[in-house]
Amino acid sequence: MSLSVFDLFKIGIGPSSSHTVGPMKAAGLFLQLLRDRGSFADVTRVTAHMFGSLGATGVGHGTTKAVMLGLEGEQPELVDTNTVDERVAAIEQCCSLNLDGERVIAFDPQQDLLLIGEEELPLHANGMRFTALDAHERVLVEEVYYSIGGGFVVTEAEAQSENALEQALAVPYEFDTAEELLAICARENLKISDVMLANEAAWRSEEETRAGLMKIWQVMQDCVTNGMHNEGILPGGLKVKRRAANLYQQLRSRPEACLSDPLSALDWVILYALAVNEENAAGGRIVTAPTNGAAGIIPAVLHYFMRFSRSPTEEDVIRFLLTAAAVGILFKKNASISGAEVGCQGEVGSACSMAAAGLAEVLDGTPQQVENAAEIAMEHNLGLTCDPVGGLVQVPCIERNAMASVKAISAARMALRGDGEHFISLDKVIRTMRDTGRDMQDKYKETARGGLAVNAIDLPVSVIEC
Repeated sequence: MSLSVFDLFKIGIGPSSSHTVGPMKAAGLFLQLLRDRGSFADVTRVTAHMFGSLGATGVGHGTTKAVMLGLEGEQPELVDTNTVDERVAAIEQCCSLNLDGERVIAFDPQQDLLLIGEEELPLHANGMRFTALDAHERVLVEEVYYSIGGGFVVTEAEAQSENALEQALAVPYEFDTAEELLAICARENLKISDVMLANEAAWRSEEETRAGLMKIWQVMQDCVTNGMHNEGILPGGLKVKRRAANLYQQLRSRPEACLSDPLSALDWVILYALAVNEENAAGGRIVTAPTNGAAGIIPAVLHYFMRFSRSPTEEDVIRFLLTAAAVGILFKKNASISGAEVGCQGEVGSACSMAAAGLAEVLDGTPQQVENAAEIAMEHNLGLTCDPVGGLVQVPCIERNAMASVKAISAARMALRGDGEHFISLDKVIRTMRDTGRDMQDKYKETARGGLAVNAIDLPVSVIEC
């Protein structure tokens, strides 16, 4: 299986890669299927059924909006986030949509876009069924898609295959495990980022890869900047206040505090993570890293390095992201990055591990130290549940990103103080995360039916808001 760095880092919109980005992409794939089969001109109505986790938390995760805009031809990386609510309101009011931006057809969201949380399709918790009908209500085309985490979407046929994401590309340094990756580094005398950069040549030139990664970094920076300046209440009904802007003003007002407080840099790390995840919760432009729910961790740690290191360079950004992606690929191949499949350990845990590896790499860690950093970070996220209050990517998701960012930095520093030798390998931790996810009850897997999602209802409103 060959995966690219840009499979792990995708530009999209909030609040969820599996529930927002994935369904929007699935709608686009369905439009293309209609054209491929010559049925597009005959469509008078489309229905979309969201099952399992998508159905259970689809409203809070923006699934319904994503599907409607996807059917109008929008793409996650290009849609104007400032007009989403206005356009969705127009669809709901008129009971029609502009199919792929070309043909107005009937579409009543109350009847044609159904959330069926109590039923799962057989191959994944995030299942979707799209159906196109003609003027006589005859089925023209029907297809099932699965949103398998991080914005990845597969058809039913692909989901049935063990090689659903396999691409017919030969890379110079194929690896499926951390052990294989370390062996390549040792044999070729390469760093992990070198291995990844060489492999990316299978898709594009080195110049294009570097430019693409710098674009990813720019979106991350823009997201942090927006989050530090936007205020107010997050949408969804929990009345969660945005805190990043206020924290930013506090830190700016007392820059001399860093002289007396050796941990003041961590306040900025927390700020960066809060800023990104508040933007995500508000439906802003973000980078899945590797998912939306965990999108603040890698940007926060990379900002930390770029702002607090003596001489950071563009090359450091590229090496950081390449190394983080290498670790993300290991999780994608051998476990999961889907909260609906393995809980939040697959999202925040994977992102924390990726960030720790990236930081260790740019701090000149050996491949063994980088692998150790990734292992430490993931080991201490095992068993993390996905229990979003109200089905929204807000509580505990926003704070969880801030905490995991600090944990990633600690993991990298701990690994760099060692020699790379350690008791438990990254491969074993990834395997354990996979097994733990399989054992985890479904109510703790992005269904909002257990944990904080249930118990927070009994808390005072003031507690929920903070």
